[in-house]
Amino acid sequence: MASIRKQKSGRWRAQVRRKGRTLSETFLRHEDAKIWAFDAERQIDRGETPLATRLARIRTFGELIDLHIDDMKEVGRAPGRSKDATLQMLKRTLGKLKLVEVDRERLVQFGRNRAAAGAGPVTVSMDIGAIRLILSHAAAVHGVPVKVEPVELARIALKRLGLVGKSNERDRRPSEEELSALFAHFDANERLTMPMSRIIRFAIATAMRQEEICRVTWSDLNTRTKMLTIRDRKDPRQKKGNDQRIPLLAVSGYDALALIEEQRAIRANEDDRIFPYVHKSAGTAFTRACRELNIDDLHFHDLRHDGTSRLFEAGYRIEQVALVTGHKDWKMLRRYTHLRPESLHTILAGRNRPPSDDV
Repeated sequence: MASIRKQKSGRWRAQVRRKGRTLSETFLRHEDAKIWAFDAERQIDRGETPLATRLARIRTFGELIDLHIDDMKEVGRAPGRSKDATLQMLKRTLGKLKLVEVDRERLVQFGRNRAAAGAGPVTVSMDIGAIRLILSHAAAVHGVPVKVEPVELARIALKRLGLVGKSNERDRRPSEEELSALFAHFDANERLTMPMSRIIRFAIATAMRQEEICRVTWSDLNTRTKMLTIRDRKDPRQKKGNDQRIPLLAVSGYDALALIEEQRAIRANEDDRIFPYVHKSAGTAFTRACRELNIDDLHFHDLRHDGTSRLFEAGYRIEQVALVTGHKDWKMLRRYTHLRPESLHTILAGRNRPPSDDV
């Protein structure tokens, strides 16, 4: 039999001792304490684990999303910008559903709606994965009685409908003609404050992402050793503290260190960044230029792909290229080995081939 006692604070403490288990909760109202104690005893009798008060009160999928976010923040793994956007979208579209309503039929319709709104198979697949993560987290960490099976069935159905799928490996690289056109376009624009031609060359020379280019600092540059430290480099398993030192090479057709030295002439004293610009603005300028020049299907991120491929064309091995690009999984680098036929002459002749211990 449960015991319910009033505390000095005026709150009511309910304690349940049953079948060797002891549980307690505190409530503002005596009636709430009584209801919880009764339900807890029934759950123990059925061989179940009674939920904490907050968890027992969860009724909607939106509340499960909030629980997931709170747990991630508690362990120092708060959702990043991309994941947070996905979670907020799920909260808007599915958040009001009761837990029992998150079933196969609802999830298939969710996938259909997302596809109709323009989301591609990869995006829909990631959305379904996020739903599964939220449900499985609640079940595994907190014992919330939710089922993951409907998500798996919905994924199978959406895959059969062609609405979920894996991304195609992108192999787009800019041609020399396209790069020359971009350089001429940016150099002729006197109103442009960002040295876009230099940024493009640097992106290819280092295979760095645009946000990394606009984040590296003079303090992290060592001109004597020709090394540059990239702080908090993107990594799916380690959001922060993933610092990497990369060599500034001159094997891609562009000299990374020389490009940095060109930046000294316009160095701003109040900003320690080597390229003190908003990375999104650089991406926007690049996209606009491609549109004006009728360069089809070329993204700024393709410059990283091009730079990585040029390292292979220069004769570097996968493990050496990884020291520049930051890839932890060498298998991921295999998709970048789209060598141009012309590069075989250079590799065969041994020109530009670095010694095995250079990187």
